Amino acid sequence: MEKNTFSQRIPSSHLWVENMAKSRYVYECGNCGYETSKWVGKCPSCNSWNTLEEKITEKVSSSKSSQSIPDLSGSILELEEIGADSDVRYDTGIGELNRVLGGGLVKGSLVLLGGEPGIGKSTILLQICQFLGQEHSILYVSGEESARQIKLRADRLGVDTENLYILTATDAEAVAETISQTNPDIAVIDSIQTMNISRISSSSGSITQVRECTNLFMKTAKSLEIPLIIVGHVNKDGAIAGPKVMEHIVDAVLYFEGERHQSYRLLRAVKNRFGSTNEIGVFEMLDKGLAEVKNPSLMLLSGRPHNVSGTCVACVMEGTRPVLAEVQALATKTSYAAPRRMSTGFDFNRLNIIIAVLEKRMGVFLGTLDVYLNIVGGFRLDEPAGDLPVALALYSGVVDTQIDEGLVAFGEIGLGGEVRSVSHISVRIKEAERMGFTSCIIPRQSAKSINFKDYDINIIPVSNLRQAFSFIDKK
Repeated sequence: MEKNTFSQRIPSSHLWVENMAKSRYVYECGNCGYETSKWVGKCPSCNSWNTLEEKITEKVSSSKSSQSIPDLSGSILELEEIGADSDVRYDTGIGELNRVLGGGLVKGSLVLLGGEPGIGKSTILLQICQFLGQEHSILYVSGEESARQIKLRADRLGVDTENLYILTATDAEAVAETISQTNPDIAVIDSIQTMNISRISSSSGSITQVRECTNLFMKTAKSLEIPLIIVGHVNKDGAIAGPKVMEHIVDAVLYFEGERHQSYRLLRAVKNRFGSTNEIGVFEMLDKGLAEVKNPSLMLLSGRPHNVSGTCVACVMEGTRPVLAEVQALATKTSYAAPRRMSTGFDFNRLNIIIAVLEKRMGVFLGTLDVYLNIVGGFRLDEPAGDLPVALALYSGVVDTQIDEGLVAFGEIGLGGEVRSVSHISVRIKEAERMGFTSCIIPRQSAKSINFKDYDINIIPVSNLRQAFSFIDKK
């Protein structure tokens, strides 16, 4: 009798298990991309509930690993051999957007534009299409709206360029192939969460679909040397859905900030391979679309209260642009066992440090007072130069003494109560002078680098908080 082979002696059910062992089941978080071998209700990485989805990951076969690896030594180029044309950017026609992008759209770049629904992402894209359409062809791919809906918005915004072409589709591979065949000068994808690749089993907007679709569009943009703009939605936390799997793929990440019910919008670069990430663009939402605000200081200072304590004007740098913003502080007797601390537009931990310095170094006790801090206009003070105006506003609110309306202050506060130097002193003073302010409190160390005769504004150098507060007490 002929002996059976090993595979013949194994039951068919066992062979099925052996074939399934070649593939691996993993559970992937739809919010942050975290992978685990077991399903859990709460993601260990982002702490989101019920976001893990089952996915099969195929193991690499031995035949693939044994394939010959291509030799890329012939593709190596010297730095001097690589050409760098001066005309590598497209002017968008909107100065604020050009500022954030670093000078305009770079050829072959992939730009991600994110923001809350209704904040103005599609509006600003149609507006730049009107300007770019004068000399360039643009393909606008929409996965959310019909062509008729886009036409209605274009009519409202006054967009009538003949070089704007509309495509309504959600198949990412078909869209990429269409872009390759038509070869437009610029392409827009609205939005990345609606795109899908049919051979991937997960639904549109999942972490896998977003990652693979972004990779596909990145390869398309690089191979054709055309700028490609993709729109990204935000999740409940205010971040672009699937940010960690997209930010390293794209060249620039732009965020629209601001309240939907307010008219002003801030455009900020979170990542930019071709420019600074410190620049901001300020816009105002009007009936005819987004309008540039070339003087954001005037916008942020409009409607300032008169003869009210607890307010001070700060001057901070947003990239190369000085911006004046109003700081408001309110200190009132608490009705709770522990006093409340609330901060809007300013780092909460930094506020607690300033309160501790005021109590320890200046004897301004806030232990029985609720403290509320607000930066007017939805602006945010991120740099240390905002410490001094925050401290002045708090002191003014506690002692109920009004700060001169023509006063501007900026400087960093140390734990010893000293006022430390900051950068761009002359630019800040010039901005305060241009806006009509009469006095400026600056760190004494920074005053050594400027000539007082060059300015028509009263410059007050201080070394510590006590000297700054003494100037307020004299008023």
